[in-house]
Amino acid sequence: MKYKCEKCGGTSAETGKIRTTGDGISRYANLQNQKFGYVACENCGYTDFYRDFGKDKGWKTVLDVLSN
Repeated sequence: MKYKCEKCGGTSAETGKIRTTGDGISRYANLQNQKFGYVACENCGYTDFYRDFGKDKGWKTVLDVLSN
């Protein structure tokens, strides 16, 4: 799959994952239960975020809660 930046036309990108807090009680308890993947242009830095619906559920979520 070839990448092309929407803003500058750059063709190289960095990918990764981030976690954020949601709203309500998870925000106040600092539970980072929202997972997103990202694609960032290496030329201009423009970044697209995608909700991560991977298999990172169950015991990994428990470990995330305990590590906060």
